[in-house]
Amino acid sequence: MRAEFVLRPWSPTPGPLRLLEFAPVKRLVRIFILVPILGVVCLHAEVIHLKNGRTIWADQVRDSGNRVEYDVGEDSYAIPKSSVERIDAGGIRPEYAASGDKPAEDIPAYAPNDDIKSDPAVAGKIVRDGKVDTDALAAIEQQGNSELSAAAYFLAGKYELEHGNFPKARGFLESAMRFQADNPTILNYYAALLVRTGNASEALAYAERSVRAAPDSADSLTMLGYAQFAANHTQDAIQSWKRSLQIRPDTAVQQLLAKAQRDAAAEANYSEHESSHFNLKYEGKETADTLRRDLIATLESDYDDLVRDLGVAPHSSIAVVLYTEQAFFDVTNAPSWSGALNDGKLRIPVEGLTSVTPELARVLKHELAHSFINQLSAGRCPTWLHEGIAQLEEPKRVANGSRLAQLFQAQQEIPFNSLEGSFMQFSPLEATLAYEESLAAAGYINDTYGMSELSRILQRLAEGDSTEAALRSTIHSDYRQLEFEVGKYLAGKYGN
Repeated sequence: MRAEFVLRPWSPTPGPLRLLEFAPVKRLVRIFILVPILGVVCLHAEVIHLKNGRTIWADQVRDSGNRVEYDVGEDSYAIPKSSVERIDAGGIRPEYAASGDKPAEDIPAYAPNDDIKSDPAVAGKIVRDGKVDTDALAAIEQQGNSELSAAAYFLAGKYELEHGNFPKARGFLESAMRFQADNPTILNYYAALLVRTGNASEALAYAERSVRAAPDSADSLTMLGYAQFAANHTQDAIQSWKRSLQIRPDTAVQQLLAKAQRDAAAEANYSEHESSHFNLKYEGKETADTLRRDLIATLESDYDDLVRDLGVAPHSSIAVVLYTEQAFFDVTNAPSWSGALNDGKLRIPVEGLTSVTPELARVLKHELAHSFINQLSAGRCPTWLHEGIAQLEEPKRVANGSRLAQLFQAQQEIPFNSLEGSFMQFSPLEATLAYEESLAAAGYINDTYGMSELSRILQRLAEGDSTEAALRSTIHSDYRQLEFEVGKYLAGKYGN
């Protein structure tokens, strides 16, 4: 998966934090006759489009006079109706959307097409009451029909993949491949899963097998290109996507191809340098030898620190690309307030630098931390937690603690559920507040429970828990409780 993470602005914090329009409502009291199932992710949602360009994905939306109330999981929130442009029903959450649903500069989690045909009666037995029926799978396998068993295990794996339960999805898809080792659809889904969980190099072998089994399949070629791009084989990805488009035009693939071509054009004349854990690309005439040496030494030291803190290491070498400032924005399309970016590659603008300054050192550790967090959470970490941990690792302190404490006390912070997605569309002021809240939340968890508990949250996310379920099972807080505790933490640390 190639989610993008953007560092906070390099420039000083722009002005005092103002009270934003987002105010959480006290949780509504609801009586259930049936026991609720925790941690189930709903694919369909209502989308609130705000006038400032942001969007909120909600399970349910209600018009309450001058406010719009919405539910996310078990929590309810409200925003002024004056800040809402429109509300769309029946959307698909971004993490489950087809790749064409996101802009080219925000590479999505690729969802292959499903070409496996199965008996509807069998499909109905595989998933019951929101979970895979393993007894039904075993009964189908005992029938001795390889094709039917492959289809059944594939359906189970696809269901778990779509619901973010990656370990379970991997087991079911591997079982499906036992019965049909060269089925292109099963191979494509397995490769997509490997990419999403930070195993792009391993995914290549399965994507290549899919293309060998179906050389004229646009789907297989698209998946191969996706795995190649995630594994930093950009030129190979370009060729695969071009072949796919010749077979079947596709807007989403065209967007992926455009991003890869921007990368390739920017790096056409770059030199490379390998170290123990990094593959550095740079424009020789723009990058001083001393800077490259210092940068690699800094990254290797940061790598060791992060292994110690988080107890995990990325599976493969990490790509680092050094840009002139203009080339950075041309390639990434990042907002003007960003200072660096990690979309699977660490992309760092270094124009005018001859050595690693203290500010650049913080940037490097921040962006590298994202790779570790992505690995530990299997690509399922919400942005606020991603950015909070990355800032802790720099290390960074909350810059406007007393003002932020006032925001939480007035319940006018940005709700954490609204910070699960990308910060890329935020204005500089909104981005500053989003990063401050993220750091405050991660700081509260670290100071109260320790870094090991932050790692446990990431591990629970990797196992398929929703964010709130992971928080409940570790620090015993849902979002509402977390917001209360962070507010109390800030008040105690920075005063009223």
